[in-house]
Amino acid sequence: MPTLLTVLVVDDDPVVRAGLRALLGGRPGFEVVAEAADGREALRETLRVRPHVVLLDGLTALPRLARLSRVLMLTHSREPETVEEALRRGAGGYLVHGEFTTDELVSAVRDVGEGRARFTATASGILLKSLRATAHAAIPPTSKNRPFFENPSSHMQPNLPQCGLSAREAEVMDLIATGLNNRQIAAACFITEKTVKNHINRIFAKLHTNTRAEAIASWLGTRSLP
Repeated sequence: MPTLLTVLVVDDDPVVRAGLRALLGGRPGFEVVAEAADGREALRETLRVRPHVVLLDGLTALPRLARLSRVLMLTHSREPETVEEALRRGAGGYLVHGEFTTDELVSAVRDVGEGRARFTATASGILLKSLRATAHAAIPPTSKNRPFFENPSSHMQPNLPQCGLSAREAEVMDLIATGLNNRQIAAACFITEKTVKNHINRIFAKLHTNTRAEAIASWLGTRSLP
């Protein structure tokens, strides 16, 4: 990844565009190379300047933009359908206004530019709910008497018993898979960040992994456990 990360800002509000340009342009390693007010202009500017990251509010141009650059959604839309559709269309991250600090926005732009997904709490919650719903649909009950209150995290992975993860570790791993950082996981689980770190260390040991990316790949079944 180059030292200088180039960014295209897309928003129909010129005040928002100016604010993002001032914010990112004032940070070392970032350069806002163009702005656009709508999807059509965004496509034209993306083809012209080839930015590393496009900050986008809107879905129409997303599939074409995602083929040209990495796209980080920066929007007020909190609807589950919108979040899921944005990811299906190629977004590399989804931030909802009001759910992140200035430093978290800068970090998210950098992460998406380097190929790491980033989500704020609303989007992460929607992804987790969708992931659990898919897992429930794919894994039939083993007993007609399965308790209705059984922890849904226990059904996330067919190989959970072999992994040896506890119910809490499975819950933490679910949240890691949706892109939450340690602080966000701590808030979601009502535990301290130190406890989150302890859980993650145990998860890595049980999954035989060293990084979050490896753990997510193992958890979602994209590589074989030893």
